[in-house]
Amino acid sequence: MKIIDAGYEILTPVDNQMLIDIEVAGRVCYKSEDRITETSAEQFIRNLIKAGHEAMIEHRSITVKFIVDRGVSHEIVRHRIASYAQESTRYCNYGKDKFGNEITVIRPCFFKDGEEGVGNKYFIWLHAMEQAEKNYFMLLNLGATPQEARSVLPNSLKTEIIVTMNIREWRHFFKLRTAKVAHPQIREVAIPLLKELQQLAPALFEDIEVA
Repeated sequence: MKIIDAGYEILTPVDNQMLIDIEVAGRVCYKSEDRITETSAEQFIRNLIKAGHEAMIEHRSITVKFIVDRGVSHEIVRHRIASYAQESTRYCNYGKDKFGNEITVIRPCFFKDGEEGVGNKYFIWLHAMEQAEKNYFMLLNLGATPQEARSVLPNSLKTEIIVTMNIREWRHFFKLRTAKVAHPQIREVAIPLLKELQQLAPALFEDIEVA
């Protein structure tokens, strides 16, 4: 069994061209295309967001690959205005060489390893993961298909999910998933992703504060 940390990768170039495209679309509303300059996009977008005219930022999208556990992926797909492609436990047979003949699980950020004793929460989680892997391979060896054997796989199972959302929906995503009440494991990826996007495109995300 392999244990890894959650992560993400931004697949879409987030650059000045994205801002230019949004400005070009938004200027049509006011017929102010003549005011476009090499540096006008950022302030124009800030004004749009401040005015609540966020329909204009729907004209561009960002694609991100998340590497998270199945529980977190279930929260991600609750966002309706998006497209998804996710690693399938129906078709992926983790008993094959391409998967190293093992399952991969995401380390829970709220359980600390290194402590001793059977009462340790990390130890209990680790034992449950090892037992789930054992049962999964027992079912495969007995002739179960991957879609049948997956019944015993845990929420902590690693999954890769490609997520494409327009900018407006990403803003909604961050406002929900970086909040204090959000699940710790979705905050684990949402907060650093937001901070990176704030560096790449401050005009689009700088006003969103992490609780």
